[in-house]
Amino acid sequence: MAGTCAHAEFFRAQPAWALALAGVGLLVAARAAVLLALWVYAAFLRPGKPLRRRYGAWAVVTGATDGIGRAMAFRLAASGLGLVLVGRSAEKLASVSGEIRGKYPKVEVRTFVLDFAAEGLAAGVEGLREAIRGLEVGVLVNNAGVSYPYARYFHEVDEELMRTLIRVNVEGVTRVTHAVLPGMVERKRGAIVNIGSGSSSVMPSDPLYSVYAATKAYVDQFSRCLYVEYKSKGIDVQCQVPLYVATKMASIRKSSFFVPSADTYARAAIRHIGYEPKCTPYWPHSVMWFLISILPESLIDSIRLGMCIKIRKKGQAKDAKKKEQ
Repeated sequence: MAGTCAHAEFFRAQPAWALALAGVGLLVAARAAVLLALWVYAAFLRPGKPLRRRYGAWAVVTGATDGIGRAMAFRLAASGLGLVLVGRSAEKLASVSGEIRGKYPKVEVRTFVLDFAAEGLAAGVEGLREAIRGLEVGVLVNNAGVSYPYARYFHEVDEELMRTLIRVNVEGVTRVTHAVLPGMVERKRGAIVNIGSGSSSVMPSDPLYSVYAATKAYVDQFSRCLYVEYKSKGIDVQCQVPLYVATKMASIRKSSFFVPSADTYARAAIRHIGYEPKCTPYWPHSVMWFLISILPESLIDSIRLGMCIKIRKKGQAKDAKKKEQ
């Protein structure tokens, strides 16, 4: 009892501003503890959703012949979904579909050839719309995307590269979503996964990759708007934000702890489908995101600019060697 009184006297003796500051500090600490607990649960404990039962029998995956798209196709097949693989190479599509059938004999796999960078994209996507008519497409993975061959200043970006970046990363995602979404609305269930990029969602800027980063910022905002529009209709829309993954597009061959293989990333990506509207599925990437967020933006800008200038010099040197040959 005496201890209780002593504590009460202590608090009464403190100025109001000190008590208010202590209260704010307690709230901040409590919030941080809750966020940490939620992150641990999402990263390590939360189960993935039963995709086929919850969303439908089929998945459409664009950019399915390489990298993240290919790895996610295998993971979706493991979940029991039939697959419609979309890519620009009929030969590669046949190879990947054959591998999936060999590993998962009960899974039905179809392919559709579509070059997102070519003229006539609207007609091509209309063909895809017809190809999936009648299929219960429950999951759409918009993975097809392109980046720069190597870093370059904006004035060095030629017309063809600029057009390709916008057509594939913006128009392609938009048109394919528009083709698949009506069926989901009709069935009142579905999941759309758009692959974004840390260049626009994590980093404050991505100098020397300005058009690429801008197209991925579109994917981020497009996804968020659709999430709000269609959540009440039973459709989960999500933008997944990877940082570096060991893929051809990233020009990284060897994986590491902070640069996972496409399969390691896909394993985490499948578990996150249907949850947050924006996420970084691979947990070391989310740690990096947090660390970047607490550093001054000017420092991150400076570091990233230096990295990209080095990448540009290496790319120019390779181009020069090719011209000499």
